[in-house]
Amino acid sequence: MTAPIEAFEVRVDDAVIDDLRRRLRSTRWPAALDDPDWAYGVEQVYLRELARYWLAEYDWREQESRLNAWPQYRTEIDGQSIHFYHVPSSVPGATPLILTHGWPGSVVEFLDLIGPLTDPAAHRGDPRDAFHVVIPSLPGYGFSQPNDARGWEPRRTARAWAKLMSRLGYERYGAQGGDWGWVVTQWLARQDPERCFAIHLNLLFALPPSAEALTALDQLPATEREKWKRFQAHTAGEGAYAALQSTKPETLGLGLADSPVAQLGWIVEKFRTWTDCDGVIENAVSREDLLTNVMLYWVTNTGSSSARYYYETARSGALDPQPRLETPVGHACFPGETLATPRSWCEAAFNIVQWTDMPRGGHFAALEQPGLLLEDIRSFYRRFRA
Repeated sequence: MTAPIEAFEVRVDDAVIDDLRRRLRSTRWPAALDDPDWAYGVEQVYLRELARYWLAEYDWREQESRLNAWPQYRTEIDGQSIHFYHVPSSVPGATPLILTHGWPGSVVEFLDLIGPLTDPAAHRGDPRDAFHVVIPSLPGYGFSQPNDARGWEPRRTARAWAKLMSRLGYERYGAQGGDWGWVVTQWLARQDPERCFAIHLNLLFALPPSAEALTALDQLPATEREKWKRFQAHTAGEGAYAALQSTKPETLGLGLADSPVAQLGWIVEKFRTWTDCDGVIENAVSREDLLTNVMLYWVTNTGSSSARYYYETARSGALDPQPRLETPVGHACFPGETLATPRSWCEAAFNIVQWTDMPRGGHFAALEQPGLLLEDIRSFYRRFRA
């Protein structure tokens, strides 16, 4: 039997919020290091101020109302409780679109896109660009919990997403994603090619298509060589989080579950490194969005299970080289994205029919530059109108 789809609202008990505040007040801080460039990790002066703001000024109930402004649901797929937004458009012939976040993101990333995607006419857009929007939380993230099961990685997640779209009655749909969302989205296209007709990504990387391609880097345009240098620098200097989450996520999870400041620092450091913010996170993402994103990890106690997604993926083969994906791909390439690889490598691995070099923005595109991402999604899917 197919599991039911049940309406869901975010309702966090007062006791959880009171406990959070108690823990914030009793944080044991280490000796502060003078490190304004964040070379050693998250800078304590900034983190102390953000923790103070979280305790004294941040309004969770206001953000809870914002989360509940759009209809949410839960259903069980493959033994896992899946939380998702489902906002159908009132426009006849709207395109079904499933959007997938990554780590350390959440469905919060997409909240400001729901209105313009589902009702473009109300946001100075063309009604023909309307979408039926589905936004799930990854298994073990946010309200897709609890998750104490093994084996949840991008391919299994993509199969679950295909079942979800079928359960919602969508027989033809598009998909969009960044971070883990790009991996899930490409596997959705590979595993459900008859229904997932096109995908849009704001992160895309590919291995060199041949040994010759790697040795011929000096023949690529300077911008493409720079992408590869940045990718290598990211892997060498910023990859410790991935190595830890891919090997010992449960050990890390003990600290994330017990200390809100640990969970805050673990996420905030990535927002400074990965956003196009010129060293100041709030240049790219508001404090409210940043803290609400962290809250979805804290109030659900999913720091450990979200980290486990790395462990499962590392052992799944989901990142291994695959045959060229012939499903049409649109790519929004944001300049602050450090995981990008040369365009020619991506074009060898994917059927890219739209590539947009963005003027600004980074890894968390939907939060940093929602307008640019929105217009790129719209322009890409116009190609497939009946």
